Amino acid sequence: MKEVAFINQNKSKWLEFEQLLAANHPQNPDEMANLYIQLLNDLSFAQTYYPKSRTTDYLNFLVSQIYRKIYKTKRLDRYRLWNFFKTDVPLLMYRWRKTMWFAFAIFLFFIILGAVSAKYDDTFVRLILGDEYVNMTLENIEKGDPMAVYKSGGRVGSFIGITVNNIYVALRAFIFGVMAGVPTFFIAMSNGIMIGAFQYFFYEHEVFKESLRGIWLHGAMEIFSIIVATASGFILAASVLFPGTYSRVNSFRIGFKESLYIILSTIPFFVAAGFIEGFVTRLSTTMPLSLNLIIILGTFSFIFFYYMVYPFIVERRSKKERELSRYIQTMV
Repeated sequence: MKEVAFINQNKSKWLEFEQLLAANHPQNPDEMANLYIQLLNDLSFAQTYYPKSRTTDYLNFLVSQIYRKIYKTKRLDRYRLWNFFKTDVPLLMYRWRKTMWFAFAIFLFFIILGAVSAKYDDTFVRLILGDEYVNMTLENIEKGDPMAVYKSGGRVGSFIGITVNNIYVALRAFIFGVMAGVPTFFIAMSNGIMIGAFQYFFYEHEVFKESLRGIWLHGAMEIFSIIVATASGFILAASVLFPGTYSRVNSFRIGFKESLYIILSTIPFFVAAGFIEGFVTRLSTTMPLSLNLIIILGTFSFIFFYYMVYPFIVERRSKKERELSRYIQTMV
């Protein structure tokens, strides 16, 4: 489509948006959010086909103005938290899906690297996990209870301590994105290598099955949440390094808010993982294998679906709504 035709097709809509922005009376936050989505679609089209035109600059300005107005006037209602998890986060995850897959891929790479390093270097596991922890685990293996470490301490205290520590690690991975994502990358590397070396250590001592039943009861949700936190750090880094048509300051503001939304969405998962580790993992060697598998596969499937599959469903639904809205506008 030629730029002139694109302008003529949407000019009246854009002028209507300008009038709404100029109005002094409060706007319906849901209406403003809908306008924001429509303008983002137009801006995306303009950036693709007319990247250096004044039309793109104009749309970029409108989008930034509506964005500010949405978060200035949008009221918190009783459905806000539900909409946050149902719509807001999935749409952000769709937008940043490549970053999420990148975080997932590097985590998997470092897990494999940790396992391979442990296989070919006898001292590697002690270097990563520390002599005290390795010696304690070896003693537990000799006693026939390799997962005994998860049975120490009180249930409530373990739950709170584990949850707080995991959220702290996730927040560090997120906030370190302001440093071009380099510390975030090293957090992903250290955690991935540690997991790989840890798992190979149990495989080497012929208690791999027991380790899977114990570690991944809580680990399926906990580790995936850390991967999401890593992705949020990379998103923040991208907003600093690649501002696109925005000024670097505005790009950082938007990137910070979006990555903050994503990191906040992981908190319930960290709480759930901490609860499982504090109360359930200590029972891993005595519970039925079927129940063990249900928890592991169920928690992993749920969090994988929410962050990797569900965003496509929400985006498809949102796209249909935009197409319907556009069709209705052309018919008026």
